Amino acid sequence: MAHVHRNPPFRAEHLGSLLRPKELLQKRALFEKNELSQAEVTKAEDEAVDKVVKVQLDCGFHAVSDGEYRRAVFWGTFFEELEGMTEIRNPSMDLFRPYVPDIAGFIEKGHKPGQSCICTGKIRHKGKSTLIGQFEYLKTLTPEERWGEIKLTMIAPPWYHLRYKDGLAFPPEVYATDEEYLADISKAVSEELDILYAAGVRNVQFDDPNFAYFCSEKMLAGWAEDKSNKKTPDELLDAYIQCYNDSIAKHSEKMHIGLHICRGNFMGSRHFSEGGYDRIAIKLFQKLNVSTYYLEYDTPRAGGFEPLLHLPPHKNVILGVITSKFPELEDKEKMKERILAGADIIAKGAGQTREQALQRIGVSPQCGFASHEEGNLLGWEDMKNKLALVRAIADDLWPGEP
Repeated sequence: MAHVHRNPPFRAEHLGSLLRPKELLQKRALFEKNELSQAEVTKAEDEAVDKVVKVQLDCGFHAVSDGEYRRAVFWGTFFEELEGMTEIRNPSMDLFRPYVPDIAGFIEKGHKPGQSCICTGKIRHKGKSTLIGQFEYLKTLTPEERWGEIKLTMIAPPWYHLRYKDGLAFPPEVYATDEEYLADISKAVSEELDILYAAGVRNVQFDDPNFAYFCSEKMLAGWAEDKSNKKTPDELLDAYIQCYNDSIAKHSEKMHIGLHICRGNFMGSRHFSEGGYDRIAIKLFQKLNVSTYYLEYDTPRAGGFEPLLHLPPHKNVILGVITSKFPELEDKEKMKERILAGADIIAKGAGQTREQALQRIGVSPQCGFASHEEGNLLGWEDMKNKLALVRAIADDLWPGEP
């Protein structure tokens, strides 16, 4: 039977991005205007990371992150650093599928993506990781025996594909098919994981809104109307799962690899897509070779727990029943009841008892608190209260466990 990864994941988890202190945002704004040096902004980042790591440790969290404070958006700079990928500013809207939920969200608000990344040549890793510095700094703030618990969040391997109209994600003279393009992405991600593993990273979480898009009725309707699409959504989902599996094949046993599926976390606590996991559950849980799923379950738009019937007995799920989008604090007892209800469905699907199912469950907020540096519609103390609530729920359901 496949190996069950434990510790990580932990009973109390969060999704990596945390609210930036106002001082950091102010200094970064000055840096953008060339009124502050790189050294000064790095010092401000260090101070902010020190502060937020202390919050996490004081709350009793083990999978500590740097809050993604050195990134402007959750996906960081992995793709921009690859040979063959080029960052584009103010891209033409003609590039994009207008019904893909994040693009549709931009259009609806009268915005357009200010930045994107597109393939312009053969994709290769250049041998250096932009995440190493982030990890090394976190090591200075945590005891050595806990370095393997540090959580590094990474962008989904197929991130810069779905948003573009069929055939526009890469030049046809460079890659003949989606599969060729995705195969080189997988090689680059695998090399990145090699570098991270050598540095001591043992806890990786991929962040992927795209999987949730395959659950969106609006997107599927738009897809059906768009006659330029050569693949069905199911075929593309299969290609993305293969891309992931190829990316992590060398590492999935020796590192903990989790996947966070979210429905968007845009400025002003806006979400992008709706729809339960039912449409993709069998493929998501049984074909994708990650150890842990971090799932959104804070509102009815995420659907019910029924898809968890398909979770195999060697995989974990972290139930995101606490919202990170708004300050109102959830009722602890009601959240515990929801987790137990989820455990009963997982148990039924795997032929286990509730107690056995609970051994593969944790609790978290449904998403990060600041996927974009502006952050969600809540304050620093609200965030601390939410994190404390997650820890309190975990302590009640799994007493004495990290």
